[in-house]
Amino acid sequence: MKRREFLIVPAKALGGLLLSSLVGEWMPAVAADGVKVPLRFFTAQEAGVIQAATERIFPNDASGPGATEAGVTIYIDRQLASPYGKDKYRYTKGPWIESIPEHGYQGKETPAQIYRAGIKLLGDFASVPGEEQDARLEKIQETFFFRMLRAHTVEGMFCDPLHGGNIGMVGWKMIGYPGPRMSYRYEIDKYFGKAYVAEPKSLEQILRHPVKAVEDEAE
Repeated sequence: MKRREFLIVPAKALGGLLLSSLVGEWMPAVAADGVKVPLRFFTAQEAGVIQAATERIFPNDASGPGATEAGVTIYIDRQLASPYGKDKYRYTKGPWIESIPEHGYQGKETPAQIYRAGIKLLGDFASVPGEEQDARLEKIQETFFFRMLRAHTVEGMFCDPLHGGNIGMVGWKMIGYPGPRMSYRYEIDKYFGKAYVAEPKSLEQILRHPVKAVEDEAE
């Protein structure tokens, strides 16, 4: 039996959702510095590299929480373990060429393969100082891996929490997004002439029943 790998997420990032099933399989095991979340694709070492890299891309600063608090690595891990990671929904036959950006990615490697190769490029990324981390990211910023990592970091910051990122809706709170509300008709008169400010709600909160993420569906 393969031993399960985990990512340590700061307990303060989970708040009251510590023992909930926010992403379907939270483990209530608490480590010395956080909560152990089971990984689906990454090894613990790989997850540490990606978490450190996403934190440099979207850091915790005066404007609000960063990628670590938002659970961006969990989001990426779930995507790469899903059919998307295996390129199930993309035409993958040749020819494989370098094309214009408007044509999108035309290579042979799947997202999962791109990440595994990219992590090797970063080496012992998680253990080096921040300045060295930035220098390593700058060296690969023209690669497809970095562009994918940056895009996934943004997605993980601002996705619906059912996909594993945006824990506690920290990303939405940062930008003032109220969530995927279906109608604002009852707020029109209430906020007439004033800024619309509302506590964000996830899709599950709005629908009032569990929602299965596409990456959790059977292949």
